[in-house]
Order: sequence, then structure tokens, then C-alpha cells
Amino acid sequence: MGVVRKSAAPFVAPGPSGVAVRDRLKHLTAQDEHVLRAVGAHHGTLASRDLKARCADGPNHSAESWAGRKWELTRVSSSRIAGAITKASHDQWALARRCQAAHIRSLEAGIRTLKHRLSLPIGAKGTKRAPGGYRSRSEWFRKSRRLRTLEHRRAAAVADWQAGRVRVVRGGKRLFNTRHHLAEAGLTEGEWRQRWEAERWFLAADGESGKRFGNETIRVTPDGQVSIKLPAPLAHLANSPHGRYTLTSTTVAFAHRGVEWADRIEANRAVAYRIHYDTTRDRWYLTASWQRPTIQTIPMEAARAKGVIGVDTNADHFAAYHLDSHGNPVGEPRRFTYDLTGTTHHRDAQLRHALTQLLHWARRTGVGAIAIEDLDFGAEKTREKHGRRKSFRQLISGIPTGKLKARLVSMAAEQGLAVVAVDPAHTSMWGGQHWQKPLTTPHRKMSRHDAAGIAIGRRALGHPIRRRTAPPPHDRSDRVGHRTVQADHGARGREGTRPPATDHAPGGMSPSGTRKRRPSAPKTVRDVPRTHQWVQDSLMHTG
Repeated sequence: MGVVRKSAAPFVAPGPSGVAVRDRLKHLTAQDEHVLRAVGAHHGTLASRDLKARCADGPNHSAESWAGRKWELTRVSSSRIAGAITKASHDQWALARRCQAAHIRSLEAGIRTLKHRLSLPIGAKGTKRAPGGYRSRSEWFRKSRRLRTLEHRRAAAVADWQAGRVRVVRGGKRLFNTRHHLAEAGLTEGEWRQRWEAERWFLAADGESGKRFGNETIRVTPDGQVSIKLPAPLAHLANSPHGRYTLTSTTVAFAHRGVEWADRIEANRAVAYRIHYDTTRDRWYLTASWQRPTIQTIPMEAARAKGVIGVDTNADHFAAYHLDSHGNPVGEPRRFTYDLTGTTHHRDAQLRHALTQLLHWARRTGVGAIAIEDLDFGAEKTREKHGRRKSFRQLISGIPTGKLKARLVSMAAEQGLAVVAVDPAHTSMWGGQHWQKPLTTPHRKMSRHDAAGIAIGRRALGHPIRRRTAPPPHDRSDRVGHRTVQADHGARGREGTRPPATDHAPGGMSPSGTRKRRPSAPKTVRDVPRTHQWVQDSLMHTG
């Protein structure tokens, strides 16, 4: 018999550390667009060269090489632009290394699964914990060849890791591969080239506290006027003093967090800006971002005090249930649907809309926290683990785990709600076993996902998922200990039985505890006075 692992303790997720808002740059003149394109292309070329140099350094990177690269960039741009480019190169290289390590772990997981299944006899049955053998010798042969392929890939990836080699594509690997499939993408070569060049532009600047309006390179005034510090080779394009170019016919106004942004720039606090060109819509955008001070997470007791909303995440909806502080379901289950097909912007908008509805409902219920599973399907998406179950792999791949947690924490902090992450083990199975049938009524249709929301909420509150423990297995209740109920440990009589709901206990037992028989009243008699009342017997004291 397998041993059920111990569930990890729930914890309050830390709050967001940064903020980003965006607005469109409207009514740009031809000269404005020409300057933006020229500056973006110039800085993009410098960023490509610096990234190549950073990748060549590999793990041998040092402060001296960093200073040398920054000095070379400063000669053809500015010190601030050089700092922003080198920082972006370091971040991109570090991200590539993390992805490389994750790829190696995925290959090792697939190799372990293949070796286990190949070691079993043909047709061996699997268990819930481990898959069985392959169904035929032909499948066994194909999987043995795939094992050699994965081992070769792992050896190449490990060699790259040890040598410090990474593969990075400025502009994106997906867009790069689209060049060879223009017909399927519905693009011409000119359209692809325009998109490729725009993605490789670099129009960004980090903020600086103490400088005017929080940024010296890309400056946005309180009335929304945008100006850019031009690099030395493009200084002849300036239309403002000190080598700056001011966008002549456009202003920005951040509708979301505009007051917070205005407070920062008026106090000359750091704000980073990025200008981006959307080739599909032919629009320019400006994104402002800044860091927030670390938000102290509230204690777990405070998050549980007003109850929680248990949320079960699925591929197309959130199943949510309101639980009070004692773990009891309140009201009816709620479902917030979303559609994760289509473009990235559409999926992101669907997710934000569903989370907004969830948070508004949580505010109306008065809870203090939202409970959600700490999901990570990295090991569940592998082709080797689930074999032919391609639809299941696509299903769990469609569940937004990482983006969901990050966005939920950020949006919940604005509503004054905490996010409690719980262990996802057995929530759907135990929730359906203990809560789905008892809460199903002719007017309420409970699904397995609704019951899982209750299980997640109870685990976040520190209660067991089961409504109560099983009765004692022996004839005496004190042989293996008393049964536990939901009442607090200090409550009197918490281990006793419930009092009868009527004046007559089951089986003819009177309220006084003595069994007595009496003839039933004739059916023709309508008014029969009560001969007894429910009176609590006094306690007997023996000397």
C-alpha cells in the first residue's frame, strides 16, 4: 500500500513588487515617427552587439568586462543608455540560463519515465503513481529509439551548460522561425521584415531618483509631454535644447494608476519608460513602470479571520466557493469563465476579466483572502508520462498557472485581499468524495470543480478537507480515542451526540432518558394535551 504524502502548509503569497501602466502615443507626425524609428534602430544595433559580447563571455563574465562594454557603448550613445543596454543583456543571458536548466530537467524526467516503462514487461498494468509497460513490441521499439534521442539531447544541453553557451534570439525565436513559413502566417516578406526590425529596436530607459521627473533619457512631464535624449550620432534631429527631441503633437495620460504615477514624477522618483511599436495595429505605445516598497504580508490568522474564497483553476473557468472562518460553505458556488484560445492579448484580457469578476465578488462577500492551489504542471506536460493522452496534455498546458498567480497577487493587493497558496494534492478527489454529494440538491448542481473549491478553502483555513472523522471502529468510543468534530477543542460537549430534534428521541426514548411504553391516542381524538415537557435532569451527587 502506498503512503499518502504529507501536504505542505499553506502560506500567504507575497505582494507585488512592481507596477506597469501603458498609454498610446496618438497623432504622431511623420517627423516624430522618423525620429523614433531612427533612435530605436540605432539602440537596437548596439543592444545586439552587446548581447553577443555578453554571450561570448559566458560564465567568465566579470566587472571589468562589464565596464569595458559599457564604455564602448557610451561613446556612441550616452552613459544612461549604455547602462540600460548592458543591464538588458545581463537579464536576457540569465533568463536563457534558467530556461536551459529547465530544459535539462525536463529531458531528465522524460528519460527516467522511458527507462521505467521500458524495464517493465509488455502490457504490464500501471498504477496511480507510475505508468505501466508499453502495449506492444512495436511501441516498445519506438520508445527505445526515443530514449536514445533524449539522451543525445541531454548530453548536448549539459555540454552547453558546462561551457556557458546559450541560444538567444533578439526579436523572438517564434518570429524568427516564421520567416520560413510566411504562407501559413499570412505575411509577406516585407511585412515580416517590418515586424522583425520593430521587435529588435531598443527604446527603453531606466529611471533615476533625483533627476527631473524621474528619468533623464525618456522624460514625461506632468502634463503628458514626451521628450527623448538623442544619442550623439542623431543629435542633428533635436528640436529642443540639450540634444533632446520633443514629440510635437502628442501627450500621454495614464488612466490606470495615473495619480500614483503623477505623485512619483512630481517628487522626482524613478520611473522607467519603454516605447514600443505594434506593427499589426500600426500604433505606438509608451509603458511606464516603477518599483514599489516591499509589502509586508499579513499574518495567516488575519487572512483567515473573515473566511476565504476557495478557487479551483481549470482550463476554461474558475470554480469558486465562499467559506466562513469555520470552514463551512456559504451560499451557492460561483463560476467565472474565460476563453484562452486566440492571440496572447486576447488570452490576457480574458484572464484579467475573469479575475476582476472574482475579486469584485470576494469584496462583496467580505472575506479577507482568496485561496488558490500552488500549481506547477512542469512535470505533467511531458509526452513520456502521459503517452497517447495528447488531449490531457493540451488540457493541463492550457491552465494558466504562472501568469495567473502573478496577476492574481497583483490585482488582489489593490483590492486589499490576501492570496493564500495551498498544496494541490488530492483537492479534487477528496472534495468530490466528501462535499459534492452532500451539497447537491434539486436546486443546486454541484460539480467536482465546485467541491474542489471547498477543499482548497478548507485547507487554506487549516481545517481538514473531510467534514468529520469516521466513528470509532470498536465498541467503545474511548478505545481508540474520541471522534473529532468541527467544534473548537475548548467547547463543552463537543464529543457528545446531538440532542434529539423533537420532544421524543428515536426508539421511544423519553427526554428524561427512561424508556416507557404507552398506548397511542385514538385517531378520532383531535385535542390531546401534552403530558410531559423536555426538562433537563438535575445532576446527581453522591457522597
